[in-house]
Amino acid sequence: MPQIAGVVAWADPADLPLGRYRRLPGAEYLVGVRAQVQAEPAGYLDRADVRAGLLAVGAAGLAFDLVVRADQLGECARLAADLPSVRFVLDHLGKPPVASGRSQPWRDDLARLAACPNVSAKLSGLVTEADWRTWTAADLRPFVLAALDLFGAERLMFGSDWPVCLLAASYQGVLDTMRDLLGDVGDADRAAIFGGTAVAFYQLDPGGTGVSSPLRNA
Repeated sequence: MPQIAGVVAWADPADLPLGRYRRLPGAEYLVGVRAQVQAEPAGYLDRADVRAGLLAVGAAGLAFDLVVRADQLGECARLAADLPSVRFVLDHLGKPPVASGRSQPWRDDLARLAACPNVSAKLSGLVTEADWRTWTAADLRPFVLAALDLFGAERLMFGSDWPVCLLAASYQGVLDTMRDLLGDVGDADRAAIFGGTAVAFYQLDPGGTGVSSPLRNA
């Protein structure tokens, strides 16, 4: 089995370089793109040029990773509802305020996004939203359980957020914590979260080399 089954590359959706990416070595592994939307001002995801680029991402058979702040979840929900042909995945659960322990309005906004069937989410990046020095699994639990309730295991995937997670925990520590938090989840759901959802969402071919179908129309 190859160590790399798929790659999510950085790309500015307002100036999409998919044609150039197709000519790079390893282009057959490209399964999605992402951008640092979290650094953009309010309204970024409503821009016509951004949405045109995201439609091109979807038409190319790729997914788009939403790297956003909690206050941008409303925009994300509006975007996903307006562009049902594009597959989106929410990275880091939208960076909920774990350190404060306050789940609202994050949970309500997450529910609006989860109502869009073309959206999945990553259980990742939570330890760095907690107190880096004193966090415990209990601090993360309400946010993980909310995501599980809203998305279901079939639309959730584990992510380590390595190496950023090293600010607060080791890779093994993040993995062990998530396994502990999901200890009551059934075997099938656990298999989905720790692999199956990602394989299906990114259209991977884990037993082969690369993705299940070549990059199209990019």
